[in-house]
Amino acid sequence: MAKRERKAPKGPKAKGYIAGAGEIVEQEVGDTLRKNFMPYAMSVILSRALPEIDGLKPSQRKLLYTMYKMGLLTSGRTKSANIVGQTMKLNPHGDGPIYDAMVRLSRGYEALLHPYVDSKGNFGKAYSRDMAWAASRYTEAKLDGICRELFGDIDKDTVDFVDNYDSTMKEPVLLPTSFPSILVNPTTGIAVGMACNICSFNLAEVCRTAVALMRDPQADLFQTLQAPDFPGGGQLIFDRAQMEKIYHTGRGSFRVRSKYSFDKAANCIDVTQIPPSTTVEVIVEKIIELAKQNKLREVADVRDETDLEGLKITIDLKRGVDPDKLMAKLFKLTTLEDSFACNFNVLVGGAPRVMGIRELLEEWTAFRVECIRRRTYFDLTKKREKLHLLRGLQAILLDIDKAIHIVRETAEEAEVVPNLMIGFGIDETQAEYVAEIRLRHLNREYILKRTDEINQLLGDIEELEGILASKSKIQTLIIHELEDVAKKYGQPRRTILLYADEISDVAIVEEAPDYPVHLFFTQEGYFKKITPQSLRMSGEQKLKEGDALAQTAEASNNTELLFFSDRCQVYKQRGADFDDGKASVLGDYIPAKVQMEEGERAIYMAYTQDFSGYLLFVFENGKAAKVDMSAYQTKTNRKKLISAYSDKSPIVAVIQLFEDAEVLLTASSGRMLLFHTGLIASKSTKNTQGVQAMSLKKGQRVLSAALYQEGQLQNPARYKKKLPALGSLPDDSETGQQLEI
Repeated sequence: MAKRERKAPKGPKAKGYIAGAGEIVEQEVGDTLRKNFMPYAMSVILSRALPEIDGLKPSQRKLLYTMYKMGLLTSGRTKSANIVGQTMKLNPHGDGPIYDAMVRLSRGYEALLHPYVDSKGNFGKAYSRDMAWAASRYTEAKLDGICRELFGDIDKDTVDFVDNYDSTMKEPVLLPTSFPSILVNPTTGIAVGMACNICSFNLAEVCRTAVALMRDPQADLFQTLQAPDFPGGGQLIFDRAQMEKIYHTGRGSFRVRSKYSFDKAANCIDVTQIPPSTTVEVIVEKIIELAKQNKLREVADVRDETDLEGLKITIDLKRGVDPDKLMAKLFKLTTLEDSFACNFNVLVGGAPRVMGIRELLEEWTAFRVECIRRRTYFDLTKKREKLHLLRGLQAILLDIDKAIHIVRETAEEAEVVPNLMIGFGIDETQAEYVAEIRLRHLNREYILKRTDEINQLLGDIEELEGILASKSKIQTLIIHELEDVAKKYGQPRRTILLYADEISDVAIVEEAPDYPVHLFFTQEGYFKKITPQSLRMSGEQKLKEGDALAQTAEASNNTELLFFSDRCQVYKQRGADFDDGKASVLGDYIPAKVQMEEGERAIYMAYTQDFSGYLLFVFENGKAAKVDMSAYQTKTNRKKLISAYSDKSPIVAVIQLFEDAEVLLTASSGRMLLFHTGLIASKSTKNTQGVQAMSLKKGQRVLSAALYQEGQLQNPARYKKKLPALGSLPDDSETGQQLEI
């Protein structure tokens, strides 16, 4: 792109003109990214999103150090707004982000296994999306007791200090934590092109593991570190192979499920612990959504009953629901069971590294060794300086009067120190120390007491020099500190372990409460499901004008229903798919309910619990097909089956047979045939054409087929023939009976 020149204005408009402004200059995309994007990306990675080996992000470290300098480790609480204001001397990003960081470190928020901030007031909850924390002017805070382990040696040159953003203060680069806080409290961060998600582990287990690795670098981690431990508890599904991958590489995932109890008296489930990656609102909303979609018919109500006692989601159940089966289903369909993806990405030496547990603890141990070395050297330097001063004090013990005489006889104050140096053969530092001693202390008792410390100092110096010279002694110190921390702050595990091979993978089955019902199916295709209690209180069945009841049956709410249509198709439903009705309503119109094709009619309803028995199909051409009921059972729970029966001849009747029985056929010729269905072999093919039951002459057809009722015919033997048969015409004695058929 060519550069477009812009001439500089003249006259009054020239004021405020910036040379080069408004020009369009051709630039390489790579150069622009390097100059503009890369500094931003590096800033986010190194100074914002990723934790360092002390387990803290920069914003958290600045906040905690400010609180430490305010004396909030030993004093009472102060207003959070005061803390936020002071922290802005180190963190210039504004009060909002600072207070947000403080909330997430607080005891009230419940996001950390071992909170660093002892809070008072409403700090929200980690497990709630909508429970907002109060403004900083309403809450109070101080440092929690465990912060002593973060700041214990910070004044002994254990870590480097750097200038703050305006070079008016010093702040630590890292905190000298005496335990591996990087694994004890969870950390999540999203940088540019990378992220971290570190789960928390039990403090006592982490300390024991760090000790075990110092004693044996090849120690089995699982002997001391069982699995992650979350602040909200829950149940971790432990898979050894998955956990080994996480321990080794720092990447991987595992499942965490909620903890619940069943209240039999109230017929409800109380969920009291949920996975760390979800919230109460998400779970409740999902259950409501599934209930509206008729995928959770077992649930009567769900509500959030979280209060001052803690998290609680209550799920009311319908009659007869198995709570464990329902929870297994909810684990599948909601975030009551969720995955936690690990990404142990930590800054070490200013560079991001993804490390496993062993490598992380080795890096922390190396960091802690350096802290101990610097602390020991600091103490050694102080003791050597003090010994040097006491050596000078010891020198005047030989002649106190001489020291007093030198001071008294010195004409000028500036000559006191040089004269003491000459008189006792001591250096300037020692002479300065002696010269500053008060007159009341220039007695033998005081000087003897002070010089008695020399032997103690000599022993201390020798011990400190031995520590600096021995790596094993430094490790012993670290081990003692870790054991002390574990004893002082250790807590029982909150997250229970469930072993993956002991948990069966339950298939989701639509469960519904089971109870007795009466089924009604009309000639026009209307269906009603009515409970016995409602039926007793009802009057006459309401039907559409011109309609009549075709079938009635006693069944249960979980009965499988098969609605056959006049187009050789069957539609499968369950009783639970229909609402309980009343006699005073028309009921559900089956073609609309099951979404039949336009013009398609429902002609028969079959019902079953276990798909036992048979279905008898009688056709106009005199053929009858007996099909096993099991032919309509499907593993995939399909709702519609085509070719439900043969289409070679129009259907006359469908008859459900729980066992073989006698069936009466009537032809257009007036002939009747009575036969036993046991004479027809059953088939597993749904659309079989069947066998010829009634022989017909040209132009004749079967008009009706029905189960024979005892006493329906005066002389039933007259109509029983060997199949196939024409049947018999009724005699005069059957005329009246024939009219009823």
